[in-house]
Amino acid sequence: MNANYKNWVSNGMIGAFSAGTALLGAASAVLMCTGLAPKAKAVIAGTVGAGALACGAMLAWSAYAHGKFSYSGKRQLSKEIVEGTAEYITLPDGGRGLDVGCGSGALTIACAKRNPQGRMTGIDRWGKEYASFSKRLCEDNSDAEGVNNTEFYQGDACKLDYPDEYFDAVTSNYVYHNITGVDKQELLRETLRVLKKGGTFAIHDIMSKGRYGDMQQFVRELRDQGFEKVELIDTTNGKFMSRGEAAILGLGGSSLLVGIK
Repeated sequence: MNANYKNWVSNGMIGAFSAGTALLGAASAVLMCTGLAPKAKAVIAGTVGAGALACGAMLAWSAYAHGKFSYSGKRQLSKEIVEGTAEYITLPDGGRGLDVGCGSGALTIACAKRNPQGRMTGIDRWGKEYASFSKRLCEDNSDAEGVNNTEFYQGDACKLDYPDEYFDAVTSNYVYHNITGVDKQELLRETLRVLKKGGTFAIHDIMSKGRYGDMQQFVRELRDQGFEKVELIDTTNGKFMSRGEAAILGLGGSSLLVGIK
């Protein structure tokens, strides 16, 4: 059995845009053949045709993004990001790590592979918006990879069900920007709350100023609080992707917050 880490751009999305493009295109053609007044026909058919073009554009983007993110495709951007983030996570013998928003378990498993001497916990809420992701999927993927030092639970990134300084490492990948109505820096602080002094962290997300505020100031605050090492790495300048690729995929501002508490 092979691991199935899914794709951020689902086949269902591609199918929906394909159907929308076909239906709206056909409707526009039919309208042009009706007995409506020429002016009304032009307006209605033009509006429907514009909708078909919009769906077609989204279909083209979805197909492009799906190919980029696919674990079995040529680019394998998701795999590069996951494995590149996992490189910053180190567990001591018998140590415990936490992956917040584990999705299909990819980052949890990658960290566990790199740290067979420890154990990784992945948590996610697995809501209806991401119905194809589940705890069972994570466990199946872990089994498929031959990894037995993982465990998965339902959890809330806004309020982690763990005491202060419980884990030896914490990580997350493209999760917090999806959580609306919550200060993103507070989400980071909540994740770092459960990290032990001396533990490693690697958190990757779209940390644009509009979403996260002044992250350079946040880095300074962590250093002032006694964090041993804190670094904010732009991952759109060749680290994981180019700026052009990031812009097309809607990942502009992607950064990796790494360090030691």
